[in-house]
Amino acid sequence: MDIPINTDTILHTSMIIVLDLSLPNELWFTMEKLLNAARTQVDAVVAATNNIDPEIKIKLKKRAWERLGQDHPDKDMIDPFLIPLCIIGSKYDLFQDFDSEKRKTVCKTLRFVAHTHGASLQFSSTKQEALINRSRNLISHFVFGTPMGKTIQVDHNKPLLIPAGLDLLQQIGTPPLPDDELGMGLARTPMDLWKQAFTSIFPQENTNNPAMVDDPAKDIQYAEGTVDSMRIQKNEELERYRRLCERRAKDARQQAMNEGLVY
Repeated sequence: MDIPINTDTILHTSMIIVLDLSLPNELWFTMEKLLNAARTQVDAVVAATNNIDPEIKIKLKKRAWERLGQDHPDKDMIDPFLIPLCIIGSKYDLFQDFDSEKRKTVCKTLRFVAHTHGASLQFSSTKQEALINRSRNLISHFVFGTPMGKTIQVDHNKPLLIPAGLDLLQQIGTPPLPDDELGMGLARTPMDLWKQAFTSIFPQENTNNPAMVDDPAKDIQYAEGTVDSMRIQKNEELERYRRLCERRAKDARQQAMNEGLVY
């Protein structure tokens, strides 16, 4: 990534990350690895460019929020990628034949990841002409600046199409975990909570998967003041998100009882 993203191109660069929907048991590891590598490279280029343009990060952050909307209701939960980002789920032609609940889990998880990164999300397939045209439109938008449009598709029974800033955490819902597990586990951030849920349903098969490695953050040898204070902030963020999830789950149960769906 050090060739296309550099000090000369950072202000004019967009990024597309492609994930294989037909391999959910590798999806989280692949997604996490690519997102971390991309963010590391962008942060490094921003730091290098800061010597030339001290306002570079402010400019990129301002552009990011202009894409999402300064008054987005989920603003406190979004950490936008500094350059335009789109996550594409490929091989939808295979994914559409998955069990409905598994498709729902993948869709909700990718929606959460894309939304909290300030990214667009789109499913594609080389076997379906309509989705090929969608991909062409996306590339045209990033390369030539053509309008991306405001069409949105969030139904997990159809190929997702969600431009950046048009999703909502309230509509995405809670992680697919039992109600009594929403406030438990080793998750330290909302992202960790979704990771816990996703990898419990789709165990990651790659042995290098970070989801299978013990968390070193609790090891005293890695203690560092700045990092620890950031961790406290993230823990508070997670606690707010957990309470939100628990409240929504409680409300959903109450509504089901009121409608006579459960007793």
